[in-house]
Amino acid sequence: MAAAAAAPTRVEVLSLFRSLLRTARQFSDYNIREYTRRRAADAFRENRALPDAPAAAAAFAEGKKQLEVAKRQAVVYSLYAPKAKSIMEMKLQ
Repeated sequence: MAAAAAAPTRVEVLSLFRSLLRTARQFSDYNIREYTRRRAADAFRENRALPDAPAAAAAFAEGKKQLEVAKRQAVVYSLYAPKAKSIMEMKLQ
């Protein structure tokens, strides 16, 4: 149980953040992609200054769970995503 209470290293936290951003890029829909990116940034900003190692470890574990959920959703969404682009993705001519 001691390993669970150890705070994640800076490298581990940044790796998790980058993984969340990479997963967000896999969504074809602009709104879902931006929501996922924004939610990841907000969560990391919110947990930036956690007071102790157990709280940081718990937040890191929750982030890893959310990454797995996002990965599953990206796969499912890719199977059923609409083919039409969002107005935000259309280029002006």
